Amino acid sequence: MFPFLFVVLLSLSWRINASALPFQEFLHCLSLRSQNSSIAKLVYTQNNSSYSSVLKSAAQNFRFTTPSTPTPSAIVTPLHASHIQAAVYCCRKHGLQVRTRSGGHDFEGLSYTSAYKVPFVVIDLVNLRSVRVNVEKATAWVESGATVGELYDEIARKSKTLAFPAGICPTLGVGGHLSGGGYGLLFRKYGLGADNVIDARLIDVKGRILDKKSMGEYLFWAIRGGGGGTFGIVLAWKLKLVAVPANVTVFTVRKTLEQNATELVHRWQSIAHKFPKEMHSSIAIARVNSSEDEEKMTIQASFTSTFLGSIDELIPLMEEKFPELGLVKEDCLEMSWAESNLYSFLFILRSPSETLLNRNQKSSISKTFFKAKSDFVKQPIPESAFEGLWSKFYEDEAKSASMLFVAFGGKMDEILETEYPYPHRAGNLYTILYTVDWEEKENINSEKFMSWMRRVYSYMTPYVSKSPREAYINYRDLDIGTNKINNSKRSYAKARVWGVKYFKNNFNRLAKVKTIVDPQNFFRHEQSIPPLLLLWKRSDLKNHLSS
Repeated sequence: MFPFLFVVLLSLSWRINASALPFQEFLHCLSLRSQNSSIAKLVYTQNNSSYSSVLKSAAQNFRFTTPSTPTPSAIVTPLHASHIQAAVYCCRKHGLQVRTRSGGHDFEGLSYTSAYKVPFVVIDLVNLRSVRVNVEKATAWVESGATVGELYDEIARKSKTLAFPAGICPTLGVGGHLSGGGYGLLFRKYGLGADNVIDARLIDVKGRILDKKSMGEYLFWAIRGGGGGTFGIVLAWKLKLVAVPANVTVFTVRKTLEQNATELVHRWQSIAHKFPKEMHSSIAIARVNSSEDEEKMTIQASFTSTFLGSIDELIPLMEEKFPELGLVKEDCLEMSWAESNLYSFLFILRSPSETLLNRNQKSSISKTFFKAKSDFVKQPIPESAFEGLWSKFYEDEAKSASMLFVAFGGKMDEILETEYPYPHRAGNLYTILYTVDWEEKENINSEKFMSWMRRVYSYMTPYVSKSPREAYINYRDLDIGTNKINNSKRSYAKARVWGVKYFKNNFNRLAKVKTIVDPQNFFRHEQSIPPLLLLWKRSDLKNHLSS
């Protein structure tokens, strides 16, 4: 069988010259390690006519789809765990780096490209996307290649009163999303998606398939929020589902500067984190044309909430907590929890649940050219600072820019920042996601949009978290620091610059876990956790982490 498979591989026109000998050996290795001939149809090289379409199929940030972007030597689209085991073994043996892609939503494209211009292979989990829901036990097993939308759709088909507290973007890949924490409409009630993972199946650097028990408490801790691409490849996650009402209430109230938006935003930031756990509250900031004068621009603040209850319960609550907003019954809609995610993400009303299955949804952070950053706010920002911020939205580069404020509090205040790798818990009023996007024809001048983003980020410095200035790993930002290209003695010190911003004091513990499970740093990228270069024995580190 194996000689036959090698002939099949060669028949796919994998023409490799002598300078690419390690890659040729990688292909040969795959043929020998694979247990059947199906692998031949699952590997796409640059000579394959489908290579480009497969590469771009889940590329969410088009900044990393240009001709100058480094591309993988091959894309492997496994059907079985054995295919991943073979790819990991062969990449390791022949010196190729690995990028693992579930949904392609890495903001800096690190799941399908590399800033280092080193030979690498993408393991695309698109074919590993099954979702199995157990209503009686309120659990689900979901493979890493499934999207959040596919997960929500399957849950909704099985139950109207079960849900999972992950993100609102339906095209998010479950694997990457849960690896970084994952917050959404239910996180103030139930915590992050990663907080509700109760088991997992992971392929480690040795090719072993490990579950919660066999991987150990320290590694199970690390994969639930410590970032993807560091500790191995998670095949599937066992999730604890949570209770929701059959119908929830949503609303969006839009206010411009002429309608006292600044005062309302200022008031919101002091009270939203105190709202009941059942309420998710956010504000989207963007530039719009004034309703009073279409030739004049203004700033609009869109106050959006999802409430785990009825309209009749919500109205008196808002009259008590935030009367200034002026919410009335006509502003509100009741819908299922699954529908509320589409409403919050795309403002689609009464859409069929199948919309959750569309992997090609376009937004400011998917299927477009964009740059994003994040911040955490611990003290109310003065009105005067907001007024200075609004002025930047009138600049040319900000025509498609936005900021999203998401209130914290609730369950997030109850979880210790060391309980999981994601540390941004008590003490945060809200988080900020900054985005700016542009059209393909404007990409030749992409630096001007990037510069605008960096100016805004710099302007916000006095008003956000400090020492460190915190950031969210799922809103990856290479501006805050990157690793060295090789495994040098300075890798840990270099990584700590960005690592403490994502993980605070948990970064050191993550590095200890890395030292135990992948001391040679095979699974690595520009912002992966490096191993520690210590004189500790690995067994001593393991005992230290378990204590």
